[in-house]
Amino acid sequence: MELKDKVIVVTGGASGIGAAACRRFAQEQPAAIVVADRDEAGAAAVAASLVRHTTAQAVRCDVGVEAEVQALVAQATARFGRVDVFFANAGIALPGGLEAPDEAWQRCWNINLMAHVYAARAVVPQMVARGEGYFVSTASAAGLLSHVDSPTYAVTKHGAVAFAEWLAINHGHEGLRVSCLCPQGVRTPMLMGAEGQRKSFLQDGMLEPEQVADEIVRVMQAERFLILPHPEVADYVRHKAADIDRWLGGMRKVKARSRAVQGG
Repeated sequence: MELKDKVIVVTGGASGIGAAACRRFAQEQPAAIVVADRDEAGAAAVAASLVRHTTAQAVRCDVGVEAEVQALVAQATARFGRVDVFFANAGIALPGGLEAPDEAWQRCWNINLMAHVYAARAVVPQMVARGEGYFVSTASAAGLLSHVDSPTYAVTKHGAVAFAEWLAINHGHEGLRVSCLCPQGVRTPMLMGAEGQRKSFLQDGMLEPEQVADEIVRVMQAERFLILPHPEVADYVRHKAADIDRWLGGMRKVKARSRAVQGG
C-alpha cells in the first residue's frame, strides 16, 4: 500500500517507534495522521511537528480500555471520513519472573494484546466494508522467540503475533492487509530507561527508531506480513523450528549474558 492520501492512526505515538513512524509516514504525504497516546502533551508535540507535511491531530487514548479505542476510531472517522491505516504500536514491558503479580500480567495482557483486539474490533469492519485497509501491530522478536527476563512480555507478545496472523488469515481475502512488527533492541525509553541507563544486553546492536520506521514503510509498500528491522531474527526463528532443544540451550546462554549485564 502506498500511504499518499491515506488517513493513518498511530497508538503509542508520543515517543519511540510510534513517534518515528508518525514522522516517516508524514513524508509519504498522507491525508492525515492521528497521534494517539496516554501522554497527551507528547502526542501533541509530535502532531505539531507533522503539520508542515500533513494534517495532524493528537488524541489522548489509553489503549488498554476498549471504550477509549472505540472513541479514538470514531473521532478519526468522524473528522476524516475513514481510517485507512491503523498502527497498533503502544506496548509495555514489566519486570518479574514467577513472582510477577497478577496485576502485572493483566496490565501486559490489556496493553500488549487486547489493545490490538480492541483496535481491530473498532476499525476492521469499516476496512472490510471498503475492501481495503491496513492493520499494523507492534509485537516483538520476543513474540517469535521469547524473552529471557520477562514472562509477561514474552507471553503477551506471542499473543500479539498470533492475533495478527489470525487477522491476516480471516480477513486477507476481504482486502485487509496485515503486518506485524517484530524488532529486537531499539533505542526507546522502554529499552533505555527513563535516564537512558543501560537496562538490557539488547542494547548491543540496537537500532534507532527512525531505522525501524523506514523498514515499516518499506514492508507496507510490499504488503508483507513480518516486519523484521533486525533481519537475523528470521534466522533465529528457523533455528528454533529446526531444533528447539538446541535453541533452548542457546537461550539459557543468553539468559546468563542478561544476568551479567544486570549485575545479577
